[in-house]
Amino acid sequence: MRLFLDSFWRALAYCLMPRVMLLSLLPLAMLLVLSVSWGYFYWSPTQDWVREMLASWQVLQGMMDWLQDKGATELQAVMVPLVVIFAITPVLVIISLLAVSLMMTPALVDLVVQRRFAHLALKHGGTTFTSLAWTVGSTVIAMVAMVISLPLWAVPPLMFIVPPLIWGWLSYRVMVFDALVDHASREERLAIGRQHRAALLTIGVLTGYMGALPSLVWASGAVFAAAFLVLIPLAIWIYALVFAFTSLWFTHYSLAALEALRAESGTVVMGASVPLPTVALADDPSSTPQPPSV
Repeated sequence: MRLFLDSFWRALAYCLMPRVMLLSLLPLAMLLVLSVSWGYFYWSPTQDWVREMLASWQVLQGMMDWLQDKGATELQAVMVPLVVIFAITPVLVIISLLAVSLMMTPALVDLVVQRRFAHLALKHGGTTFTSLAWTVGSTVIAMVAMVISLPLWAVPPLMFIVPPLIWGWLSYRVMVFDALVDHASREERLAIGRQHRAALLTIGVLTGYMGALPSLVWASGAVFAAAFLVLIPLAIWIYALVFAFTSLWFTHYSLAALEALRAESGTVVMGASVPLPTVALADDPSSTPQPPSV
């Protein structure tokens, strides 16, 4: 718990640095183009598709008709944009995660290393290719999980549970690997995963819920349509800042856990990772100074 809270406060403090603020703007340009393009070309067709899908579910349509008879005449007009928003949000989250991983995470890891962990040795437990493969593979698994669980998102309680769990798991997989890829060996990375899996998954789920907060900006379909060009950049910047915080939290935690792991095994020295020399015993003949030969 100490490591959990310590890494949380450190990540929060780092987010206030001007350098981190500027880095959080990097994914905005790419995601802004994607979001505006999607909204311009696919907002109306996506609403039509969702409306047809909801109409095809007889049980749900019967419930909607009953609510309309009770006076909720505008419920379907509001529900369709909300379903679209909650469906597109995880896609934007995944794109943001990839953008942060490729554009921000290396810079943030270097920042943390320079300020706190410059003494840790580099064991290079992976390469740029393995990091990219790990990120892509984890993302594909998360997307498959989202597609399989998509029907559950129509159930109001699960709508707020399933997506954060999925992208929380994805954050855990990607960001811990990126934080340790240079400094930890494969064995050390696996050991940290075994010892700290619960805490790391908790960080992923909590930041997953934090990543869902910007969708409150899109709570009204009418406001979303009227202020699209304003709300989308704001929401994406919040996503980028949340993921910067997520990366910093995972980096502080993972590298501190690596430092503790090496300290427990007695292999930590400044700038290297080698066994510490044993202290010679006083009665060891080899440890006593020998007189110089004449």
